[in-house]
Amino acid sequence: MTQGLLDPLKSPDISEKILFRKPTTLDGASVHHLVATCKPLDVNSLYCNILQCFHFSDTALLAELNGKTVGFISGYRLPEQPDTLFVWQVAVAPDVRGSGLATRMLSSLIKRQQDDIRFLHTSITESNAASWNTFRRIAEQFDAPFNSDVLFERDQHLDGKHDTEFLVQIGPFPF
Repeated sequence: MTQGLLDPLKSPDISEKILFRKPTTLDGASVHHLVATCKPLDVNSLYCNILQCFHFSDTALLAELNGKTVGFISGYRLPEQPDTLFVWQVAVAPDVRGSGLATRMLSSLIKRQQDDIRFLHTSITESNAASWNTFRRIAEQFDAPFNSDVLFERDQHLDGKHDTEFLVQIGPFPF
C-alpha cells in the first residue's frame, strides 16, 4: 500500500473522505502519475494530461483523499453530438480499488453535466472486466439503455498492437 493513503478495507467510511472536484493545470503531473499505475490504461504524455485538466476541466473529475490524487476521469463532449459525453479514461489508484470509487466518480460527473448531456459513450477492451462492470452499473443506476459494438478493431485500426476497442453507449438518460 502507498504510504499516506487510507486502506479501504480498514476504512468503510472512505467515501466520506474523498473530495471530488474539477481538475486544474496544477493537477496534470499527479494525474499522469496516477494513470501510470492503472494498467491497462494507456499512458499519455504529461503535456496531454495537463491539457486535459485545462481544456476539458468541465468534463473531467479529480478525486482526492488526504490531499493525494486517487481518481481521475477524462472526458469531452463529442463535437458533432454535444449532448454526448465521451469518457476517455477512468483511473483509480490501486489502494482504493474495490471501494466503488469509479462508479461514484462517474455518477458525480454525469450529475454535474445532466443539464447538457443525454448520452455517455466510452470505449473498452473486451478483457477490461472492471470497466465493463462499472459502466453497466452506471446504466442501471440511471435507468438508461446500455449498448456496445466494435469501435476500433485490433488489426484494422490499431496495427495489431492494441486490443479491439468496443464502443459503449449509455442513454438516453431519463433526466
